[in-house]
Amino acid sequence: MATLNDIAAKLGISKSTVSKALNNATDVSDEMRKRILETAVELGYTNKRFQRKEKKLCILIENMECNTPNQFGHDIVLGFKQMAEPEGWQVDVVPVTIDFQKLTPYGVFMMQQDYQASFILGFSLLDPWMQEFRVSRVPTVLYDNYIKENPNIASVGCDSQEGFELAVKHLMKLGHKKIGLISGPLDSYILKARYNAYINALYKFGLEVNEDYIGLGYYVAESTRKYIPKLLDGGVTAILFSHDVRAISAITECCDRDIRVPEDISIVGFDDLPMTAYTVPPLTTIRQDRLALGKCGFYALSCLLNQVAIGSILLRATLIVRDSTGPAPTAPLGPTRP
Repeated sequence: MATLNDIAAKLGISKSTVSKALNNATDVSDEMRKRILETAVELGYTNKRFQRKEKKLCILIENMECNTPNQFGHDIVLGFKQMAEPEGWQVDVVPVTIDFQKLTPYGVFMMQQDYQASFILGFSLLDPWMQEFRVSRVPTVLYDNYIKENPNIASVGCDSQEGFELAVKHLMKLGHKKIGLISGPLDSYILKARYNAYINALYKFGLEVNEDYIGLGYYVAESTRKYIPKLLDGGVTAILFSHDVRAISAITECCDRDIRVPEDISIVGFDDLPMTAYTVPPLTTIRQDRLALGKCGFYALSCLLNQVAIGSILLRATLIVRDSTGPAPTAPLGPTRP
């Protein structure tokens, strides 16, 4: 374990300066404090406050709302706290941005705030800290992300492969043979996983894999407006979506174009957001048990804190069948109006 002397020797400064910086003394410049903190993280220094077992955890959250029960992250945070707080942990929910990540290294942030471990929600592969997680020594659990070969990092999520296989099997029973996918761009681990799950599910059940049946777009409304008519014109009779929000946007787009759901096209989402039971028609979707995801996040973090290196925990997926899926149409819809 690195010591104050090790940090001081590497930087060519006094041990007392290192100690002052780590204890937020005012007579150390911001630039020097930054260098000392970054060096401490690099060398694997453990603050004595950590050794006294002050029990502080954080949930770092980006691109995900969690403040009210109808938001996706709410139940994940709740499940985590339900496990952590009875064991005496203080849990802080901390919003972060890409700009903040660029300015403050992950390990430095954790040391400055006295956090012993963290649960990460809503990060994409483009986030600066994703690169730091590859070598970080801080116990960290990622939701819907995965880092290889670092025993300090674990991940939790829902089994996308199982979910898409359940959805494709359901659609096949309804007579669908041409099944499409509309997703966001593949700049996140989970979108790549769901894209691959879609391809693998089609192969498993002997269905056609065709690039023309796939639409990838960043903006939700824009991509549904573009790809719904394209896929329908190509003979697709059912579409899987990477997230419920995209599926709900597709239902709206179909309504605007006088395309009937599910008579002309069946639609399947992923997540089972609270609103999906109240869309018109109610959305068939793959459920993630968000409360259980939060509980698993704390369980995984507990393992890491006790030097039990785990890779990933995947919850079972559940298909929730509602009214947005129905028998495949006996005749193609024909060209859709612009």
